[in-house]
Amino acid sequence: MDQIRIKNLKIFAYHGVYEQEKEQGQNFVVNAVLHTDTERAGESDRIADAVDYGAVCLFIDEYLRENRFDLLEAVTRNAARELLFAFPAVKRVEFEVEKPNAPIPLRFESVSVRIEMGWHRVFVALGSNMGDRLQYLERAVSDLQEDPCLKNIRVSDYIETAPYGGVEQEDFLNGVLEAETLYSPRELLERLQKEEQLAERKREIRWGPRTLDLDILFYDDLVLAEEGLILPHPDMRNRKFVLEPLAELAPFFVHPVYRTTVSELLRELDEADSAEQA
Repeated sequence: MDQIRIKNLKIFAYHGVYEQEKEQGQNFVVNAVLHTDTERAGESDRIADAVDYGAVCLFIDEYLRENRFDLLEAVTRNAARELLFAFPAVKRVEFEVEKPNAPIPLRFESVSVRIEMGWHRVFVALGSNMGDRLQYLERAVSDLQEDPCLKNIRVSDYIETAPYGGVEQEDFLNGVLEAETLYSPRELLERLQKEEQLAERKREIRWGPRTLDLDILFYDDLVLAEEGLILPHPDMRNRKFVLEPLAELAPFFVHPVYRTTVSELLRELDEADSAEQA
């Protein structure tokens, strides 16, 4: 990914914990690296095809002047997120806010907070087998579409499948959602769990009936194992109700652990099922 670099953008604003900082203001310095594709603009030589870095600078200046935060961490994170909302061609940003006149009773040059934030490609499994299954799924998708931290959402066709895991219950309606998100993996998990709570999801029986089930399948090609969160989803290769709608959206997406495509995983599962039935 190409880069546009903004160095030492000086802004006078009113951020700080102390009342004096809030009332009198002080100088801040912003450094930003915008990750974007410059090929089209480089070929056409048209500003309409480029990320207008002048407009980006004006946006950062206006945002820092018109909003007030106590902590430098909050200034940096919120400004970076709003920049990504405002300039869709920027896929990722490295954003640093320096505070050269911070109230520190020692000699120093500057203090700063630097973060990286960007859009990540994710796939989420959707499932329901209680009540109006389609309504639960469509309501969840609609809510996620309204979330500014999720964009370019696509949803597979829904398929009806037998329950998985041996618990006697009604058939499921399943699908997969693809999106780009600014959420971290943990933030995305919490966002999906909130959506399940809105559907009054009960977690009483493992693999039991549920009004709404939302599971992260892939987060880019990240491999992660934390308490309550394993990526990619650890059992997807055995779940046709996941692989089939996933293959509809992204047949050539490569599983980062098995190093094979989604369509190949589905074919292998079909062959294994056929061998069992033979």
